Amino acid sequence: MTNFLNEISKYRIISIIGLAKNVSKTTTLNYIIKNLKGYKLGLTSIGRDGEKYDVITQLPKPRILIKKGTIVATARQSFEASEVKMEILKKTEFNTPLGEILILKAINDGLIELAGPSINKYLQEICLELKNLGCDLILIDGAFDRRSFATPIISDATILSTGASVSEDMQNVINLTVHTIELLNLEREGDKVIRDISHEILRKSNVGIIDNRNSIKFLDILTSLDAANDISSALDENSKYIVIKGALTDKLLEDLMSLTDKYKGLTFLVEDPTKLFLSKKIKNKLQKKGGILKVLNPINVIAVTINPTSPLGYEFEKNVFLDLMKKNLDVPVFDLGAN
Repeated sequence: MTNFLNEISKYRIISIIGLAKNVSKTTTLNYIIKNLKGYKLGLTSIGRDGEKYDVITQLPKPRILIKKGTIVATARQSFEASEVKMEILKKTEFNTPLGEILILKAINDGLIELAGPSINKYLQEICLELKNLGCDLILIDGAFDRRSFATPIISDATILSTGASVSEDMQNVINLTVHTIELLNLEREGDKVIRDISHEILRKSNVGIIDNRNSIKFLDILTSLDAANDISSALDENSKYIVIKGALTDKLLEDLMSLTDKYKGLTFLVEDPTKLFLSKKIKNKLQKKGGILKVLNPINVIAVTINPTSPLGYEFEKNVFLDLMKKNLDVPVFDLGAN
């Protein structure tokens, strides 16, 4: 797994996100902590995680084993429940259902619980604090279906964990993983002028349209989710880009495609791939009809980790699963549980 660790060492902040629960996310985190030598690690998570038992399935789950000197940002109740002795370095005043987020230094090795913030702004500030405390690498332990914390505003790189618990059908797991990676790796808009104009739109409006003269048409709507009628009415033969603030969903695209053909040849721009909530069916339908999807800030997915077993009692043949994942993905794939 030297290649995996070498890739990890290139970045300062890495988020680890899961395609479902029990897909090797915590295993991935523990593997990095155990095997990456010579680094001062900072560690936090998204919301509640790291419990002895999964809060939904009530099944045992891997806990996080940290080393002496690790800097941890976690909620007070999780700090008090952890087995590691820790020194409080700072109280953040960021409150969660499990108490204030504390920044702590591990006095010895041991198992911990993590419960970080659930707000992007808080997580950004915590990562800055961890950097200021000299952390060479900051790991963000993601939560099931909380992709927003993979945003490039927070992390430099992202690892996606997937596995048998996504579905009993191996091909379904592969298809969903491939689709997710396609969304996360969506192409960045290459024209800097368009990117600058788009950022202006995002500051002022929820939806804006850019024409072939780079003029902006701001749409006065409360949310993009039900904006298909307004967008359809605003499009004309000069329209080139539709800039969406917030989520771009199946419903919006389906409604728009049913109302007009003017979207064909247009580029839909969102802030980053975490704003895309699209099924493979609708994504492919839009692209086949000439619609283009791009982002302003791309996500850097550096690896996929897999878990061929499900806590529900079934498993895939691990070598077949690994080989098929590697054949279908353009990013490195690792089964860290094998080690």
